[in-house]
Amino acid sequence: MLSSKAKYGLKAMVHLATREGEGSVLISDIAETERIPKKFLDAILLELKNHGMLASKKGKGGGYTLARPAARITIGDVLRILDGPLAPVACVSRTAYRRCDDCQDETACAVRAVMQEVRDAMAAILDNTTVGDMASKRHKAERILMYDI
Repeated sequence: MLSSKAKYGLKAMVHLATREGEGSVLISDIAETERIPKKFLDAILLELKNHGMLASKKGKGGGYTLARPAARITIGDVLRILDGPLAPVACVSRTAYRRCDDCQDETACAVRAVMQEVRDAMAAILDNTTVGDMASKRHKAERILMYDI
């Protein structure tokens, strides 16, 4: 299950993507618009900044911006930073592999086989979907909601 930290991080990244090219965005604006607790958002954005996803500017006109184009930031990258490996069990992780203590034979483990398929399917979607893609989906949904009869 997606943690609140990852969900809020994605919401913040999409918010910044929708404002791409407009300059820095204040944390308070993101927190208010996206309904994210500001203290929690501070920690999330700092973590994303420390991993090179965001840039920040202090002082007048300060705030956060995406460190690279939204079309080059995958959802998988963001989730790995905020929540760790995508794999549902450690024995199928590509970045944090750890053998299960209770497993006698990994090659014959049915649980591992299915969880590897789950990991691969998740990674296929998350590593091929960008923050820019999510921002486009949000923009389309907003246009539908503004439809007048």
